[in-house]
Amino acid sequence: MKTTPNRPGQPGRPASGARTAPGRPANTQATQEFVRGVIAEMRRVTWPSREEWVAATILTIALVVGVGVFTYAVDIALGWIFGLLTGGSR
Repeated sequence: MKTTPNRPGQPGRPASGARTAPGRPANTQATQEFVRGVIAEMRRVTWPSREEWVAATILTIALVVGVGVFTYAVDIALGWIFGLLTGGSR
């Protein structure tokens, strides 16, 4: 049976297409390993506090509004400049 390495010191898992248990394809086992890995990683995550969430949200909203105002101002200014150059009105 062909195997692919997982991590050092761990036995390899069966290659895709190989059967592991009667009636269960290898990709089912790989999917289960993936889900277990995701759960293990999520337990290691350092989640931000409520204050950090609120501060990040306020900062994001402020930056979006700021970029919007800047884009609007540049649009108005360029429209006015091109209007002067072409002799047209906006």
